[in-house]
Amino acid sequence: MRKLDFHFPRITFLCVGALLNTLSLPILATQPGQANIEEIQVWGQGAPVKQTDFNSPSSLLTQEDLVSINAATTEDLVNYEPSLVIRRRFIGDANGTIGIRGSNMFQTSRSMVFADGVPLHYFLQTRWSGAPRWSLVSADEIAQIKVIYGPYSAEHSGNAMGGAVNIETLIPEKRRFHAEGSVFNQGYDELGFDKNLNGFKGFMSYGDKFGDFSLYASYNHLENNSQPQTFRYSQMTKPAQGSETQVSGAILDEDRYGNSVLYFADSGSVDTTTDHFKLKLGYELEDWFTLFNIAYEKRKSATDSPGNYLKSNTGDPVWNGKVVQDGNVFDISSRNFTISDDDRQSLLLGGRLQGSLTENWWMELSLSYFEILEDETRSSKAHPEDPAYTAEGQVTDYEDTGWETAELRLQNDRFFGNETLSLLTGIRHEHYSLEINNYNSADYQSGVKTALTNSSGGETMISAVFTQLGWQITDNWDSAFGVRYERWESNDGFYGNIDHIDRSESRTSPKFSLGFNPSEHWTFRYSLAKAYRFPIVEELFQNERTTNGTSLANANLEPEDGLHQNLSIERRIENGYVRLNFFHENIDDVIFAQSTIVDNRSLNTFIPIDTVKTQGVELIYNQFNLMSGHLDIRFNITYTDSEITKNSANLNLEGKTFPRMPEWRGNLLLTYHINDRWDIGGGARYASDSYDDLENRDKADNVFGAQDSYTFINLKTSYRFNDNYRLSLGIDNLTDEIAFVAHPWPGRTFFLEGTVDF
Repeated sequence: MRKLDFHFPRITFLCVGALLNTLSLPILATQPGQANIEEIQVWGQGAPVKQTDFNSPSSLLTQEDLVSINAATTEDLVNYEPSLVIRRRFIGDANGTIGIRGSNMFQTSRSMVFADGVPLHYFLQTRWSGAPRWSLVSADEIAQIKVIYGPYSAEHSGNAMGGAVNIETLIPEKRRFHAEGSVFNQGYDELGFDKNLNGFKGFMSYGDKFGDFSLYASYNHLENNSQPQTFRYSQMTKPAQGSETQVSGAILDEDRYGNSVLYFADSGSVDTTTDHFKLKLGYELEDWFTLFNIAYEKRKSATDSPGNYLKSNTGDPVWNGKVVQDGNVFDISSRNFTISDDDRQSLLLGGRLQGSLTENWWMELSLSYFEILEDETRSSKAHPEDPAYTAEGQVTDYEDTGWETAELRLQNDRFFGNETLSLLTGIRHEHYSLEINNYNSADYQSGVKTALTNSSGGETMISAVFTQLGWQITDNWDSAFGVRYERWESNDGFYGNIDHIDRSESRTSPKFSLGFNPSEHWTFRYSLAKAYRFPIVEELFQNERTTNGTSLANANLEPEDGLHQNLSIERRIENGYVRLNFFHENIDDVIFAQSTIVDNRSLNTFIPIDTVKTQGVELIYNQFNLMSGHLDIRFNITYTDSEITKNSANLNLEGKTFPRMPEWRGNLLLTYHINDRWDIGGGARYASDSYDDLENRDKADNVFGAQDSYTFINLKTSYRFNDNYRLSLGIDNLTDEIAFVAHPWPGRTFFLEGTVDF
């Protein structure tokens, strides 16, 4: 195993030194990050600034900030943002989960993602299945991204306990055809797997504007082969009895708990193919703007080449039974070598209407509809080369699965004709349905569809009313007072022939913010919010047993109850800013998805934890146009302490660090503009190691299942030959560091990209 002795916090000394020097620089009239940035038109531009922008700490990314990121997929673009992590295990990964601040990467229902006001977050499932549907918006159509931290505005529900990512896309101002082709290559060598893996992405789009009517259409095709996502191992048992099969090829190493184990297989490469079609139609009429978009995705993935390291004395592969190697006895099973494939088709419809009702009142109406058209996973019970292989297997099929949302917001920046008062108010309704069925694969293929007993599902609904009043007390002081009322319902929950009782809950969440601007250089803001995060369908109702795992839901879960605080201190400097955020969260009734491995099968349960306290400090330094306008710097580092402070069900957990929460997390993104055509840059992403289980027993590093520290260094250079042609070269994970986030992160990856515009 490889472990680099390099730690990201050392970089901070260089950056903090530069930061301190800049604090004395004079401020310019421009806002941070806006100097020499080309004007960008986005859908719905012209809307008044939301109250959210004042009450909550936020970070803005424009197209200028993205040029040094190797962005194969959309989630790559937010990878360098403060206190944020995307667990994208390989290019094309459908499970690119997101974690922000005190919400880890498997608490996906605590982070929201929108594109042009349409939700991409997936509040039907959590953990790896709850990743936002990033691929329903293309990286090439994005104009800007804003990350908002915490539930400090009444506009956001408790699903923003971590934060919200708001993506705005481009408006075609004239006819434009864009085409892009890129290839990527990764060499991965770990345990018994050693291969070169390749991928390809092709993208094209057409945009035009005909008077007040705008049109944008795009097609994206992605193919990629990944490193194995699972390595199979077994602990050594009693001494050999003489009846075991003699084998060779197993690799002696450790599991995440430091136990000596023998690795005997891997799951093989994941081969993915994704096709994405997008159509957006916009229309402007005086002060009104409307947008309608359709996104369709077809995704296929196959894990059909598992690696078997074990050979008998005759050189044949061994698939099951008790085996012995060098006197060590261990068990293997045919199910350790299964193959699977997935087919998924999704449809997303979204609409947005914005405009002025009167001189002071602004209205926005947002609608969305998402449906799983097809989602089937077919799994075998053995490898096709195993003599025990038969047509028997399992099909997991999602039916009647999707959501509908509707929100109406009204905003007035001169409430009651008073320039010091502003009002944001609105209503929102969300409805989620999930049904998961498991079938015998032989029956399913013949059209019988005989459901197994562990089919499950149900529905949830949330209706909300919110309002927030902003008050500019003096030229230097401002405040905001908000409240959000929510009514939640769970209906039609079932597990096989068992029906769950329908439930309903109501909660009220107050919000408060106070800001002080003693001068044009400094801003201080304290924000306080109550927030409730209601259980989602998977946590309540999804019980299933698959070939390689079992999941147990809990229909009686209570909503998570959070109290959130943030103190922000910001110093504006020439072409940038320095910001310090102190945050503190106390969350009761934490819904946690605990996962463990039992006999090479995963067991997943939802365990309520009484109280988790998270506190931390976040340092951000962004400055642009340094070195005579050539250098842009985005730097951030976060210290987080997340602790289980109360757990009456198991007192031994009190004082333990909450899982998947590294103490240190930091990012550095640099861009150097050599001239108007040539950019060179790159970045570094760092996280310290963390735990994966509640008892903090998993302390081994650089082994499958571990939550490793990592330092990933990425490079990119782009050259524009003229207005029509551009070529880019890039490298991710320059040092080829091997690290695990339970599953392995990618190894060193090379990128070659060319674009054409007409």
